[in-house]
Amino acid sequence: MPEAAAGAIADGVHILPLRVYYEDTDASGVVYYANYLRFIERGRTDMLRLLGVSHRALDDSAGIAVTVRRCEIDYLAPARLDDEIEVHTAIAAVGGATIEARQSVLRGKDELARGRLRLACVGLDGRPRRVPAAVRTALAALPLDDSQPPSKSQTTSA
Repeated sequence: MPEAAAGAIADGVHILPLRVYYEDTDASGVVYYANYLRFIERGRTDMLRLLGVSHRALDDSAGIAVTVRRCEIDYLAPARLDDEIEVHTAIAAVGGATIEARQSVLRGKDELARGRLRLACVGLDGRPRRVPAAVRTALAALPLDDSQPPSKSQTTSA
């Protein structure tokens, strides 16, 4: 039985709607910062699943895991209890053993968090492995998003 996929792809971006639950928040009622990592992980996983690739199948068939090698997140505004949010996931590049992703968490039009990630394919021994052909083919269906959000130094006038 195929795994259920969540979200949809629009203009090359996977959009995963989520709701903020009590378990996601801290004592002040805002989303605890580390939970954004959980949200964006769900976005990447469901994007791959929607494209026909499951992490379990990669592990079972090729002995490969997709791991986070580098993660950079900018927190721009808080999400709060019961907010309806969306995780937007776009692929920036596919290398030999790596995948670059851009992810944002939004509430309506407001961007709450922005992440840039480098994912690495590794074997059971932890050593790098080439991005499997099935993943490469699935991601080829999406246009690459090589845009970089401006850094603080680029947006500050001197």
